Amino acid sequence: AQLGRSLCYGCYGKETSPNRRFEYKYSFKGPHLSQADGSIPFWVHSGNAIPSADQVRITPSLRSQKGSVWTKSTVNFDNWEAEVTFRVSGRGRMGADGLAIWFTTAQGLDGPVYGAADNWNGIGIFFDSFDNDGKKNNPAVLVVGNNGKLVYDHPNDGTTQALGTCLRDFRNKPYPVRAKITYYKRTLTVLINNGFTPDKDDYEFCTKVDNMVIPQEGYFGISAATGGLADDHDVLSFLTFRLSEPGQELPPPEAEMPKQDKDKYQEEFENFQQDLDKKKEDYQKEHPDVQGQPIEDMYESVNDREIRQVFEGQNRIHLEIKQLHHQLAVILDEQRRYVSVATDEISKRQGESGGQVGQAPSQEMGAVVATQQEVLRNLNELRNSFYESLKQIGASQHQGNAVGMGTYETVQHFNDIKEHLHVVKKNIEHLITRTGNPSEKQVMNCPDPPPMPSCLGTTHFLVFVVIQSVLFFSYIMYKSQQEAAAKKFF
Repeated sequence: AQLGRSLCYGCYGKETSPNRRFEYKYSFKGPHLSQADGSIPFWVHSGNAIPSADQVRITPSLRSQKGSVWTKSTVNFDNWEAEVTFRVSGRGRMGADGLAIWFTTAQGLDGPVYGAADNWNGIGIFFDSFDNDGKKNNPAVLVVGNNGKLVYDHPNDGTTQALGTCLRDFRNKPYPVRAKITYYKRTLTVLINNGFTPDKDDYEFCTKVDNMVIPQEGYFGISAATGGLADDHDVLSFLTFRLSEPGQELPPPEAEMPKQDKDKYQEEFENFQQDLDKKKEDYQKEHPDVQGQPIEDMYESVNDREIRQVFEGQNRIHLEIKQLHHQLAVILDEQRRYVSVATDEISKRQGESGGQVGQAPSQEMGAVVATQQEVLRNLNELRNSFYESLKQIGASQHQGNAVGMGTYETVQHFNDIKEHLHVVKKNIEHLITRTGNPSEKQVMNCPDPPPMPSCLGTTHFLVFVVIQSVLFFSYIMYKSQQEAAAKKFF
């Protein structure tokens, strides 16, 4: 029978399937589920419920815990669908007590029925994980209705009051379990995703209740409780959709706001506007020099902030290149001094010695001078490149301060700076290559120092072995003591 119901439920054609509209005021999900103060927008939590950024822990895995979350405002549409994603996990083979999804006329913030109040008026979908009657029929999913006068039958796990039920194991699944609860044309349908697959559309039929009448207005809620056994009951999302018949146009959301709420929000806006005007007048009186100037002009706009950040970045680049330019000037002075010293030395040697005897040293000194002159020429080119980069940055900053510097001009100047820096990089690499080869010829190869003795005496070797053995046995004894201490807790 259940298989037939599942097939019939999936046989809706496109012309008969209801229209869905997401209702954010009756929903929540991550990754920004809770606010800085720990509250959930449009929802209220009570008991041991702990909201976080990604989920709401209705109850932690501690004994005798209760918690719940409820919508702040009532649901005022006839047909709806709720998709709930949750996870029930625990260390034991059995868990307790379970989780419940509610649609009731009042917020059951605390009570004995899975952490919510008894004698509710509405409908409850229970995910019961503990077998109270000992009939081996748990974990199970039950649909229980109440008109406000019924007391929940705990000893029999509510089976005597259930309008529909199915056996589903929802504990310790590899993926979160999903439940889709649809109330459309007085028919309540419950579909379950077993948590073995991440597919969001992979649902199995659980139960269906026909000709079911529920209150026209009510609150959505989720509650959970633990007993002698305990599980973590986490709700990852609660998504609510309004259903309407095909071809029926829904009114805009602002048209559905009650007149009382409209008047309240309008009054708050007018009070805020009056306070703002009063603060503006007080500020104008305290600062007469800015009278007539719009206050908005005194604050930095988004474009101004971006331009300021661009200028700050250019200033930092300008300072770095200026520092490099100064260092290159110092290197050039030293290089000129080296060339001058080498030239004087060559002249002195040529004057003191003549003939074939001093020809080889003079040739070596000539090579040194030629190399140094090449280095000096490369450094001059490098310095000129830095100077060009400084001019480019100065021109872009001057143009930006004068006319605001558009995006295209900014990109062009940065591209020019990038090209000059690339030329600087190539010059440095060429300089290293040119200066590296002659130095290998000029520097005399000194003999390698004799290798250090690597012999280890017998006494040192024995002492090392004894110390290593003592440390090893000490570690083994410490590890065994830790394991013995840990076993005391089990």
